[in-house]
Amino acid sequence: MFNVTTKSMQWGEETLTLETGKIARQADGCVIATLGETSVLCAVTFAKTQKPGQDFFPLTVHYGEKYYAAGKVPGGFFKREARPTEKETLTSRLIDRPIRPLFVEGFKNEVLVICTVLSHDLVNDPDIVAMIGASAALTISGVPFMGPIGACRVGYVDGEYILNPEIDDMHDLRNKPEQRLDLVVAGTKDAVMMVESEAYELSEAEMLGAVNFAHEQIQPVIDLIIDFAEDCAKEPFDYQPPDYSALYDAVAKAGEELMRKAFAITDKQERTTAVAEAREAIKAALTEEQLADENLGAAMKKLEASILRGDVVKTGKRIDGRDTTTVRPIVSETGLLPRTHGSALFTRGETQGLVVTTLGTGDDEQMIDALQGMYKSNFMLHYNFPPYSVGEVGRFGFTGRREIGHGKLAWRALQAVLPPATDFPYTIRVVSEITESNGSSSMASVCGGSLSMMDAGVPLKAPVAGVAMGLILEDSDNYAILTDILGDEDHLGDMDFKVAGTDKGITSLQMDIKVAGITPDIMDKALAQAKDARLHILGEMANALTEAGEFSAHAPRIETMQIPTDKIREVIGSGGKVIREIVEVSGAKVDINDEGIIKIASPNAEAIQKAYDMINSIVAEPEEGKIYRGKVVKIVDFGAFVNFFGKRDGLVHVSQIENRRLNHPSDVLKEGQEVWVKLLGFDDRGKVRLAMKMVDQETGKEITEDKE
Repeated sequence: MFNVTTKSMQWGEETLTLETGKIARQADGCVIATLGETSVLCAVTFAKTQKPGQDFFPLTVHYGEKYYAAGKVPGGFFKREARPTEKETLTSRLIDRPIRPLFVEGFKNEVLVICTVLSHDLVNDPDIVAMIGASAALTISGVPFMGPIGACRVGYVDGEYILNPEIDDMHDLRNKPEQRLDLVVAGTKDAVMMVESEAYELSEAEMLGAVNFAHEQIQPVIDLIIDFAEDCAKEPFDYQPPDYSALYDAVAKAGEELMRKAFAITDKQERTTAVAEAREAIKAALTEEQLADENLGAAMKKLEASILRGDVVKTGKRIDGRDTTTVRPIVSETGLLPRTHGSALFTRGETQGLVVTTLGTGDDEQMIDALQGMYKSNFMLHYNFPPYSVGEVGRFGFTGRREIGHGKLAWRALQAVLPPATDFPYTIRVVSEITESNGSSSMASVCGGSLSMMDAGVPLKAPVAGVAMGLILEDSDNYAILTDILGDEDHLGDMDFKVAGTDKGITSLQMDIKVAGITPDIMDKALAQAKDARLHILGEMANALTEAGEFSAHAPRIETMQIPTDKIREVIGSGGKVIREIVEVSGAKVDINDEGIIKIASPNAEAIQKAYDMINSIVAEPEEGKIYRGKVVKIVDFGAFVNFFGKRDGLVHVSQIENRRLNHPSDVLKEGQEVWVKLLGFDDRGKVRLAMKMVDQETGKEITEDKE
């Protein structure tokens, strides 16, 4: 009934297995990829005809994690998987980016890739397994895909690169100084196609070494997929790229001069208008048959690309007049918004981000329910890209994949320089509102985010800047690396290469290639050119701020204290009664964790001190010889019981009340009266012994012998 094909290999510490022929046999290609005990089902289907008028490649990738894979039941009211999590969205993009450029040029049939996590061993991250499985499924499906690709994750400890480190090793890197890198690389046999990373001030050489190490490690995976496909791949889909050379010649003849003049305009809005007018002029010169040709859009784009790309490579001059290494003019401002905790406006050319920082307490931490378990995050970065930022009318509201991806890139770049939670016990939320965009708004978010947090008083280890690099590749000896690319250069170029970091090293690197790949030499030059640009941008940012400013008057103050873990129950009380009383009486927010770390937060310093004193009276032990303020709670024949230390009572014997003989303690004391007492010590049964007679009841000072 089943015609099963299975191939396996030892890869690092685990066994990698590819299997097809048993499940989802009606898909064009379906592979179950397994690494260790993590399994992902990857299914590919594609339309056999192109939709009429389709002028783009409709590739859709969906990665989904099923809670049953880790033996868990989803949270929430409905108890089923709902909208994609951030991890699922980011992994979908991770799969999409390296495979998209590898489809045959001109192929515009709809392609759907669905990757479903079936089993998760909590050791091997399913994102890498999904990338490999998707590559294998595409390779055997018959779709015109010029792969396969391989993928892996790389860590970096003590100068050594680690292949596919465990999930726990990659979690919360900020608190693991020995682990300096979380890098994902995907590539073909000959070249790297995609890089995504979170780093801790790695040098350019260390980062390039990690990328090269990853490319070496994926070679056996690619060989395994090829061997696998030789046994089970379907016949290639009969697809011939359209020949629209005659149409392109007509388009070029009608509008090359107009388009060249349009691209010579340096202002974006004027250039966009001129390009649109050139397109209309070209259409007016074409025949009805040529206008109806479904390849007209491709011919137009080819003309625009040839003009932009050819001029840059030949002359080194770009469409806005810059050379290949110049960064656009930068203006940095901080403290724009009076009631926010921190704010910055970062403008680079026609790209601008208004970035706002809010400081919160432990209650504001984000709860993340992942397959590997529930955890909290005290740093969030949210990126918004409204249509007006590019002068357009468009859909507004729901956060898209692009916004999630750009926000995560900025998050990775900045979180490497955040102070430890023990030194700065705040939840930090950064929001980047992109108000103008013409190239690399994610890097503007990094620069603005760094300034905004410093404006809020966050003691960053160092400021962070980011820059987007581009590439126009005619051949291996004829290319141009572009610093601080424009939107058009990104759209019509061959590489989007974003680098962020401090003056000491790289904190994040993201690369996407639109061609067959680039050589290590080109990547080396791009990293060096990006470093020069990053240092220049950091210098421009320094005109606004170089270190953390004054702490915002509107942000909550947080004090931390450590208590013994065996005292946690006493502070919380039965059903939370004690901690609720502390919050109500003091007016401060109180948060306590399982390690006995207590955070007390309030804009009011007196409220913080009140809560601190109340907690301290519960957990601290009274010290022999110290004087305390107490209240008489009970009077008996032989003395008075005084509540002097939280809920702790002690006996003041009648002989210790005054320096004279009393008939009864009630001669000088009454219940509810406040008195000063000195702790004499503890008797054999642990009972507290207090005294009043050696303490001045007005001042609370101990009476010395001289005064007597």
